[in-house]
Amino acid sequence: MISRRNFFMGAGAVAVGAAAVSKAGAATLPEAATASDARTQVPPPPANGRPFNPVVTLNGWSLPWRMNNGVKEFHLVAEPVVRELAPGMKANLWGYNGQSPGPTIEVVEGDRVRIFVTNKLPENTSVHWHGQRLPNGMDGVTGLTQPAIPPGKTFVYEFVAKRPGTFMYHPHADEMVQMAMGMMGFWVTHPKDHRQFAVDRDFVFLLSAYDIEPGSYVPRVNTMLDQNLWTFNSRVFPGIDSMPVRQGDRVRIRVGNLTMTNHPIHLHGHEFVVAGTDGGWTPPASRWPEVTTDIAVGQMRAIEFDATDLGDWAFHCHKSHHTMNAMGHDVPTMIGVDHKGIAEKINKIVPDYMVMGDKGGSMGGMEMPLPDNTLPMMTGEGPFGGVEMGGMFTVLKVRRDQKRGDYTDPGWFKHPAGTIAYEWTGALPEPARSRSAGGQLMPAKSRPNVELTVRKPTGHGEH
Repeated sequence: MISRRNFFMGAGAVAVGAAAVSKAGAATLPEAATASDARTQVPPPPANGRPFNPVVTLNGWSLPWRMNNGVKEFHLVAEPVVRELAPGMKANLWGYNGQSPGPTIEVVEGDRVRIFVTNKLPENTSVHWHGQRLPNGMDGVTGLTQPAIPPGKTFVYEFVAKRPGTFMYHPHADEMVQMAMGMMGFWVTHPKDHRQFAVDRDFVFLLSAYDIEPGSYVPRVNTMLDQNLWTFNSRVFPGIDSMPVRQGDRVRIRVGNLTMTNHPIHLHGHEFVVAGTDGGWTPPASRWPEVTTDIAVGQMRAIEFDATDLGDWAFHCHKSHHTMNAMGHDVPTMIGVDHKGIAEKINKIVPDYMVMGDKGGSMGGMEMPLPDNTLPMMTGEGPFGGVEMGGMFTVLKVRRDQKRGDYTDPGWFKHPAGTIAYEWTGALPEPARSRSAGGQLMPAKSRPNVELTVRKPTGHGEH
């Protein structure tokens, strides 16, 4: 649920950069909307300004604005937030307007945009508008293009949204700490003609990652690659909403990566094309079909496809560690090791101890005590049992009767008779096996006997 609260500009507020705002424009702040609900909130069509087709931020929302003498004004508040990663676990993060990631900012190509940024963090910050063409003094790099925004102060950014596309925003002040704490958000500049690049469903979300020790609430900001929580919009499966679409819809999914590593994002059941990057839209003639696209650090990819096939189709990062929650990286591999005897002895001292990993990684229906504020590694129930996934995983739900504009979850897919994999109990044919030596496809070539003469070198100590 979105509410509004007022923030008033203090005496020390500064208009940033060369393109300073007018006194009339900076005299009063627009209200700062805030949200704490982690559900997907579908934005209504714009009530003022030029028309556009709003995007749907997965487990997020779009920031309201006001029109002031033809300028579209937004108010971002950088502040500590509490984000529910999934039911049963919350994290103390830094974000914008009550959430991490912050709200999506939506404007139209050619809009003059004014963004008030109030700093409610305990340290300096700034905002970099990743991928935008703008005056240098509005680029948001602390010390290089602007002074830092001190705690308690409000700065103003103003520029024209020059080109349509999908961008991100994040700090360029104490970046390692602030981004590891969750400070980031999406920016979408729609084309002047809302019919251009139009699709039926347009989803956006950011990839982010955290290292939060079991039982704790604050990320470890010095971790580079050993994060244990990999998220879509700071949510982990099964806390991530599904993406419901109508059969036949043209679907766009825009994904931005502000983690510390790349992510091969994979869709089941459909092929797609990469229709855009943060550098712009991909010309139709240069697009090619994929089922996985790799998104590097600091990149955005917009994929498009026609939702032709009914069903519940997995959508996830294809790095298997990234579809796990609260993962311990120092656990030894115990596959094939019989530790039943030692487990019985340990159980006398630690009654809740459970044998893990002697037959594989699957936890099946096992339930074991967890520290407070911690999630199981693999969780989430589907219609046929445990999905055994976490992290960067959700479901594209294609339905024949999903109404246009309806983003409510339709429940699990009802498979037509004869279309589900099933157990075979009949006779099995003899499996074909390779008969070649060592399983080679080609026999080894015979070699003639060769006599070698070896001469011992002299000089240099005969070494």
